[in-house]
Amino acid sequence: MERRERRAEAVERLEGVTRERFLRDIYPRRKPVVLTGLELGTCTTKWTIDYLSQAEGSKEVKIHVSAVPQMDFLSKNFVYRTLPFDSFVRRAAEVKHKEYFLTEDEKYYLRSVGEDVRKDIADIRKQFPTLAEDVHIPEYFEKEQFFSSVFRISSAGLQLWTHYDVMDNFLIQVTGRKRVVLYSPRDAPYLYLSGTKSEVLDVDNPDMEKYPLFVKAKRYECVLEAGDVLFIPALWFHNVISEEFGVALNVFWKHLPAESYDKTDTYGNKDPMAASRAIQILDRALKTLEELPEEYRDFYARRMVLRIQEKAYRNDYG
Repeated sequence: MERRERRAEAVERLEGVTRERFLRDIYPRRKPVVLTGLELGTCTTKWTIDYLSQAEGSKEVKIHVSAVPQMDFLSKNFVYRTLPFDSFVRRAAEVKHKEYFLTEDEKYYLRSVGEDVRKDIADIRKQFPTLAEDVHIPEYFEKEQFFSSVFRISSAGLQLWTHYDVMDNFLIQVTGRKRVVLYSPRDAPYLYLSGTKSEVLDVDNPDMEKYPLFVKAKRYECVLEAGDVLFIPALWFHNVISEEFGVALNVFWKHLPAESYDKTDTYGNKDPMAASRAIQILDRALKTLEELPEEYRDFYARRMVLRIQEKAYRNDYG
């Protein structure tokens, strides 16, 4: 497979942004930005491997374990396992393992969840209360907009699949280094979607024979160092590569009115209720078109596309 250089636009970095400036100048633009120099609490200095292990002890956590660096949610090329938190932290920080589930260089990933994943959201204050005391979350949204705070730990080299979320979020890089590749919602036609996820796993070296349109997607990129905060607007696709062992916290909040969201959504990745209904209606319309001969079906499908473009597309979408 031919390797192609992928040019990227750097995500803007801004230092010492206040809540007022964020809400006035940055938030309305609906584009990613890296915020630096924010007060995040003592977590950026305290959260060493030893401290993390001692702070939460041997409580059991459910983790992802993968024999390869690129985790693929669609093909499920990983397994779920349970480990005491202190053992997990030490394993995740290792390059080679004496104890392992799959291979001696397997990768580990923790994405915290609620007590009952079907009903409870992730909240660091509930799942990891000791560590929560060390974190100061930038309050750049109203308290009633808060949805979840997701605690994450990744092995060095781990790459997570490209996906979008339906809520705005801050990716707070507490320790370690991450590279994040992002794509605008308007480039969804080029990302080969399956639900909320892209089939293109290797964004640095994509299979252009299998995914020829992917080259049309405009790539944005940034590197997060310890203490950096990435604002990821809802619907922006993101692919995250942990260049070092690292700890992060995702804080999600509701950009739309609360009633817009699916009340059964504990992850923040189910499409808004109106969008889900619209997709169901479209599926029924497409099913109805099957009653027509191919020539007519093609003609009326094209008319439907034109009507959607005319009525729903934004002309000023940057």
